[in-house]
Amino acid sequence: MRAAAYRAQSAACRLAGGCAFPLYYCDHQAGHGRAFFEKACAIALEGTVSKRADAAYAPGYRGLWLKVKCLHREEFVVVGWTDPEGTRPWLGALLLAYYDPDGRLVYAGRAGTGIKQAELERLWRRLQPLATDKMPLKVPPPRTSRFGSRLVLSRVHWVRPELVAEVKYLTWTDDNLLRQVIYEGLREDKPAAEVRRAVPHPR
Repeated sequence: MRAAAYRAQSAACRLAGGCAFPLYYCDHQAGHGRAFFEKACAIALEGTVSKRADAAYAPGYRGLWLKVKCLHREEFVVVGWTDPEGTRPWLGALLLAYYDPDGRLVYAGRAGTGIKQAELERLWRRLQPLATDKMPLKVPPPRTSRFGSRLVLSRVHWVRPELVAEVKYLTWTDDNLLRQVIYEGLREDKPAAEVRRAVPHPR
């Protein structure tokens, strides 16, 4: 079965009335990839996994599988930045927040991926005049999370909540933090005071 293409493996399992342990047959969709992906995102799945139907099984990744994630897009208030690490210049990541129904800023997570070097410098220069010693958040951000590196508060620089960043992200975690965040740019047309979480805020 390993040497057979995926189509042949699937057909053999169906003809046999299913595959017994340790083999299992999972149904699939042939063609209409974009529509299938959009449907998966519409029902809040993480994404889709696809493979060439004429490719034989091979252990490991081997470039045969393609995982496409459903990413959401949203705006958040920039409340600070972290120091860079290694050879990265200017800043490490932006600290993001949103206003809850009571008008208090709630920490949402960090965005460090997707920022090119020229944008790092531009952001750093935009943030300098907004720097403040006072944390603008309702409560301090958690130092640890199941996802992402440890947040060292001594390396955080707070700013007045005036800038709005647009990001892509995979999902919210159970502890109400953004997961797999990608920076898209600043929203010059969006007042920070109008930024709310798109999904209902947890009580």
